[in-house]
Amino acid sequence: MAYNEILADRIAEQLLSSEIHFTEKKMFGGIAFMINDKMCVGVVKEELMLRVLDEKYDELIEHQYANPMKFTGKTMKGFIFVASEGVENNIDLKRWIDFGIEFGKFGIVKSKKKK
Repeated sequence: MAYNEILADRIAEQLLSSEIHFTEKKMFGGIAFMINDKMCVGVVKEELMLRVLDEKYDELIEHQYANPMKFTGKTMKGFIFVASEGVENNIDLKRWIDFGIEFGKFGIVKSKKKK
């Protein structure tokens, strides 16, 4: 198992119960849940992956179970990992997922145009 499929199923259940339209896409060696064509929530190995609004990022990475997402050695601003201990129950999982949903609704993805 490349990623925690049980956690992925729990995320999908939360999104369905929120009546949010989403799609799934394999990404970062795990799975991502896309809202409005934006990667917002996902699973990489055993960790929850989130894309959050810039104005909430600094506050959220201060949480006991949250860390900046480092992928290929680089910190990806706006992305965080939440350790499995931080999403053991559905109340905590929903609280984290809501930050991803918020990004899906209101976040702006800056495109990198090559010249």
